Amino acid sequence: MWDPTSGIQLGPVTLHFYSLMFIFAFGLGYVLMTKMFKIDNVNLKYLEPLFTWTLIGTILGARLGHVIFYQPELFKEDFWSVFLPISMKNGFKFTGFSGLASHGATIALIFTTLYYSFKIIKKNPFWVYDRLGIVVALGGAFVRMGNFFNSEIIGKPADPNSPFALLFPQQSSEYGVTIPRFPSQLFEAIGYVLLFILLWVLYRKTNKKYQQGWLFGLFFIILWAIRFFVEFLKEPQGDEFISFAGLNTGQILSIPFMIAGFVIMVYSKKFKITEAENAKPE
Repeated sequence: MWDPTSGIQLGPVTLHFYSLMFIFAFGLGYVLMTKMFKIDNVNLKYLEPLFTWTLIGTILGARLGHVIFYQPELFKEDFWSVFLPISMKNGFKFTGFSGLASHGATIALIFTTLYYSFKIIKKNPFWVYDRLGIVVALGGAFVRMGNFFNSEIIGKPADPNSPFALLFPQQSSEYGVTIPRFPSQLFEAIGYVLLFILLWVLYRKTNKKYQQGWLFGLFFIILWAIRFFVEFLKEPQGDEFISFAGLNTGQILSIPFMIAGFVIMVYSKKFKITEAENAKPE
């Protein structure tokens, strides 16, 4: 039985666990990126703008991605809720940001990082992507933990005798009667933690960080493969506007990212740099 409280009560304010997971994700991400900039001997003055653009890209992209891929009707029914943490559908209501899609966040991060790479730090974008992928892998685990606390993005029905079967009494009414289900959020979170460990070891113990794009390509392949296979155990997230050959929207959207990761790894050998070049700008 998974029936947690919604958050930590601080007087009249409730700090929701989902929001807390986002704070952990960005907080630890900032610490990790600071460590990597120091390891690479890159001036820390370039860190603040990276954090700012990453935050903007993640929140805005994830929200737009969810609405475009899963709830496009919101553009007509409740337009301001797409961009702001409010709802005007049945009177003004503060809702917080709910409904975020990782595919949308990824697309937005690609573009905000391109701007940061060319206009601010003036490095090959793949240099930034290599390091950002390590941080995102860990951040994704925290986001899925937030989904677990919220009893959302739940798994498909499971055998009651299965050691993985859980009851989610707080689940959304769209899933019907509460029955034993797979904790798909935890499966995905564990996969992302293992991916983070792999990328971190490769970054620290090998010279792959000097082959710009190699770590990022590997990150893309494994991250979206995890998402692809865990989707088999998930309930659909809203209406499935894209489906083909038994695959759902999340799986179909993951395939191009996996292919892109493979292509990036192949071409990364063209972007090798020396340790001295890696530290520029100092």
